[in-house]
Amino acid sequence: MKIYEESALKVAEFLLQIKAIQLQPNQPFTWASGWKSPIYCDNRKSLSYPKVRTYIRQQLAKALLEQYGKPDVIAGVATGGIAQGALVAQELNLPFVYVRPEPKKHGLSNQIEGVIEKGQSVVVIEDLISTGKSSLNAVEALRHAGCGVKGMVAIFSYGFEVADENFKNSKCDIIVLSDYDTLITQALKTKYITKNDIITLKTWKENPESWNQ
Repeated sequence: MKIYEESALKVAEFLLQIKAIQLQPNQPFTWASGWKSPIYCDNRKSLSYPKVRTYIRQQLAKALLEQYGKPDVIAGVATGGIAQGALVAQELNLPFVYVRPEPKKHGLSNQIEGVIEKGQSVVVIEDLISTGKSSLNAVEALRHAGCGVKGMVAIFSYGFEVADENFKNSKCDIIVLSDYDTLITQALKTKYITKNDIITLKTWKENPESWNQ
């Protein structure tokens, strides 16, 4: 998993400023998975701040072009990657589709919404990477439809080893605008957290599934 160094600290700064990412080492959040976590990330909040939204859109587009070149289509992962992907598609004047977690149970039973043709090249846009499973599910759906997935660009990653392994096994390249380690560096620099918090935050990342049980 590659970090887009040009944007890493600035994106982390923005996400902290608008509270898209919140750190509470002493009052952990509970994720949908049941994991306890000292961090909670909601990148959808960036859409409500034009300055932040514009910067993220521009950096996603720039990283995409530098890493993969211009594809035929941009695909967003439902739901967090839909708005971000549409913004990037608009920035690059490209067609846009989005990918559901699974086919609809009614109508045309689409999993991919929008117009895409077999053989077209695609770059996938995602807002957040944890284990990578839901993101790679979208990649597999696009491949099953006959598309060539050039890779993925995401706003933020927790940097879990399991995510690196999943992307490697799926043979899918990914670049992220910022990550957990960069966030911790920026949070300490801006006094959002203390040095004592660092130990808790690093311990969680090493074993998030069983942390604070």
